[in-house]
Order: sequence, then C-alpha cells, then structure tokens
Amino acid sequence: MAASVSRGAAQEDLSREDLQRAVRAYRRLMLDWGGLTRYGSENAELRLKPGEQRVVFLGTEITENWSEDGREFFPGKPYLNRGIARQTAAQMLVRFRQDVIALSPRAVVIEAGTNDIASVMGPSTEGAMADHYLSMLDLAAAHSIRVVLASVPPVCDCVPGAPKQSARRPAGKIISLNGWLRDQARKSGAVFLDYHGVLAEGRGLNSAYTSDGFLPNSAGYRQMAGAAERAIAEALAR
Repeated sequence: MAASVSRGAAQEDLSREDLQRAVRAYRRLMLDWGGLTRYGSENAELRLKPGEQRVVFLGTEITENWSEDGREFFPGKPYLNRGIARQTAAQMLVRFRQDVIALSPRAVVIEAGTNDIASVMGPSTEGAMADHYLSMLDLAAAHSIRVVLASVPPVCDCVPGAPKQSARRPAGKIISLNGWLRDQARKSGAVFLDYHGVLAEGRGLNSAYTSDGFLPNSAGYRQMAGAAERAIAEALAR
C-alpha cells in the first residue's frame, strides 16, 4: 500500500481543511517523531494516589478524540488518555516507557494498527507490526502492567461528502489484524477488547456511530466505553 494517498486521491477525497491538517501533523512529526512532547508536561505533574487503580489508554486519534467535543473521558475514573493522532504501533513503542511505564498504571489499553494498515508513516509489513505489539507486551509484562489489546475499529464509506475510508483501511486487512490480536491476547494472557464488534454493521462501521466513516461520534464512544470497562475489569481481576 502506498505511504500516503496519491495526489489524485487527495484532490478527489480530501478537503482543503483536511490537507492543511495533514501538513500541520507532518510538521509536528518532523520535530518529534515519537510524540514524546505531547504528554510530557502532563505526565510530570501526575501524582499516584494510594490504592489507585490507574489505567492508561495508549492509542491513535481514535483514543485521543475520545476527550474532544465536550466528551468526558471516563469521569471519576483514574484513566489517562494518551492517544496521539496519526500514530503507528512503532511510534507508540517509542513512547511506551514515558507514557505508560513511568505512570505506574495497573493496566494499559493498547489501541493501535489503524494507521499501520493505512500506511500513514509508510508501508509496514505484518511482521514489523507484530514485533512492535510484542515489544509493548514484553515491556508491560516486565513491569507487572496488565494489558488490554484493543481490536482495530471498522471504517465505512457511509457518510455523504466524507472522504472514502475503505481504500486506505480495507475491511479484510482490519479483520485479519484483529484475528491476530485476539490470538495474541490469548497466548500472552492479555484481555482482548473488541471495539470492532461493538461498532460494526457487517464488515463496516455502523453509520450511527460515526460522522466521517472513520472516527467514532459520541454514540460510538459510548459503545466503546462499555466494552472497555468490561475488559479493564477482567484484566484487573486476573
């Protein structure tokens, strides 16, 4: 898959605002590939309370946007949103020590893969992607952090006027990666969190849960929150 959308595809599917947003994102990327500055200051100010069952959500824009548009991120819960837009599993591995281990969580929810499939940072082989996941699992195990592996959510071409999503993130590739994640969760003792299952209609994203065919809307995040709470409870009980 190409490293980015072709010029023709960009002109056809992406608005001027989308393209400007992409340029800003790539400018930030050049300055800080791993995203280490995104949460550095917030992390330094955190203080772990006695008995706190802290959980870190490490992820992409799917996780980061959970806190946007006035949505509260698990109010009253010691859950930390550490999502960064356009990130791949390789970049999350770079910041795993800073944004996960250093925060002393009881558990981490890893949501990755969607941007690897889309080749946002360039082509990524299945083997390389697997290595990045496995390295995060190894780091978590070495620090007694329980892991929740989240499936890659579906996408759809179901929103009029929105860019086509399935060309960059084909349903077959998403389903294949999710099968590997489910198997790896079983082998490693992690908990599998099926975001795909609670958001899908057939092989695609249910149009009721999205505004653009890619990112969840508030209704979609409510579905994800319920699934995440169940998976976290299972991980903490093990």
